[in-house]
Amino acid sequence: MTSAATRTPSPFGLHRVLEPAGVLPQAALRLDTDPRIAPDEVRIDVTCLNLDAASFRQLREAHDGDGDAVRRAVCDLVRDRGKMHNPVTGSGGMLIGTVAAVGPQSPLGLRPGDRVATLVSLTLTPLEITDGLRDWDGLGERVPARGHAILFGRSVAAVLPDDLPDELALSVLDVCGAPALTARVVESYTRSGTAPSVLVLGASGKSGSLSLAAARRAGAGRLVGVVPDAAEEAALRAAGLADEVVRADARDALALHAQLEEHGGPADITVVCTDVGGCEHAAVLATRDGGSVVFFSMATSFSAAALGAEGLAGDVTLLIGNGYQPGHSDLALDLVREVPGVRDLFDRTARHAGNGAAR
Repeated sequence: MTSAATRTPSPFGLHRVLEPAGVLPQAALRLDTDPRIAPDEVRIDVTCLNLDAASFRQLREAHDGDGDAVRRAVCDLVRDRGKMHNPVTGSGGMLIGTVAAVGPQSPLGLRPGDRVATLVSLTLTPLEITDGLRDWDGLGERVPARGHAILFGRSVAAVLPDDLPDELALSVLDVCGAPALTARVVESYTRSGTAPSVLVLGASGKSGSLSLAAARRAGAGRLVGVVPDAAEEAALRAAGLADEVVRADARDALALHAQLEEHGGPADITVVCTDVGGCEHAAVLATRDGGSVVFFSMATSFSAAALGAEGLAGDVTLLIGNGYQPGHSDLALDLVREVPGVRDLFDRTARHAGNGAAR
């Protein structure tokens, strides 16, 4: 079998696809992890993975919280597929590491020795793990790791900032598409002189807190955060990111709808940042006719969202959150630097992750 190093290179990574032929790397069952790089590729020495929240939750629940079993499952997935791609959630995460080699035609602007975070999903990133994840207890999303990864000509990566801890920067960059698109949607209203109301499901989490802060900065009016329990309600109130905080199960569409009627009614824009499925109908009911729902949860069933909107006669625009927006990394990092409430919630999430909790 030929290796990626001898196939005609593609900026989309087609030469790294082993099975099935002709698909893009994200859709592939297996990728080639050959460390020899094509002229437009970059090889990264991996130091840490950051698993997608929905993927980690699914793995943890599938293995009854057994960290050793979760670790073995991740190792098996990476070994078998040549990438970290959870087949149940369809998601993966991202990584940080050090640039080891840069092809002479790489357009990414990286240099050997740069410490970087990849801003493309692990579901399409060739990845080989060489340490068996021995330093990971399997109980949190952040995974110390050794190995290598390959970036293509059309990949995206960011040099890690010097003023923030690596784990914090990784957590921020992992969800930086959420605040960028939230801001863009809010700005589509403000250009016409409207300050839209924004509701965020999963508001105390990483993408949720950034989305609230981005919405405020972009000129939103009323901000409502929905959280599942008393601890997260207290944390979000203390952070001061939302004008109103609603404690509710976002999977119970009717109950949430009734509670929102007591807090100003449906919003112009609803942003879904939960790490559990089943929130699609609640998001539709939480949004006024003519409004928009932005889905950033990888646990979302987009067919359920579309059919639910139809069945509920919801005249809403459904948007799939794209992890890439121009300038998304700088926007998210600036929000963490400049909005104390966002940093407080990220620090809280890191403490919980250290205790084996997932966001």
